[in-house]
Amino acid sequence: MQIQNSQFLNALEVQDRFLNQNDSGKAKEVNSKGLSFYDILNQKTEPADTGFGLKFSKHATSRLAQRNIDLSDAQLERLEEGVAKADRKGIQDSLVLMDDLAFIVNVKSNTVITAMDQTRADENIFTNIDGAVII
Repeated sequence: MQIQNSQFLNALEVQDRFLNQNDSGKAKEVNSKGLSFYDILNQKTEPADTGFGLKFSKHATSRLAQRNIDLSDAQLERLEEGVAKADRKGIQDSLVLMDDLAFIVNVKSNTVITAMDQTRADENIFTNIDGAVII
């Protein structure tokens, strides 16, 4: 018995739709914009790229927004230079102090983990860093 015009998929349709894999092993199912679930997930979880080579984690991006911190291109360039200095010294997780701002940066991944102005730094204590750069 064959059911016509059913909202249910048969086994072959399920296989074609959900189980066929592309070369990277990710499901081929795509949305109306042509992006797979895997592509969308990566876009949402990757740190924000500033165009300067320095990235901001989702947490850092939200902290900047919450604290009304807007960085100019000149500040971004100085921050990137500070991270480069930390890298040359072998620092892995750095505190970068610039103007009245403080940033915790994972130097290896070139990613700002969190950001704050120094007036909001609780007791001015920073943990889980192995170096500091003042620029």
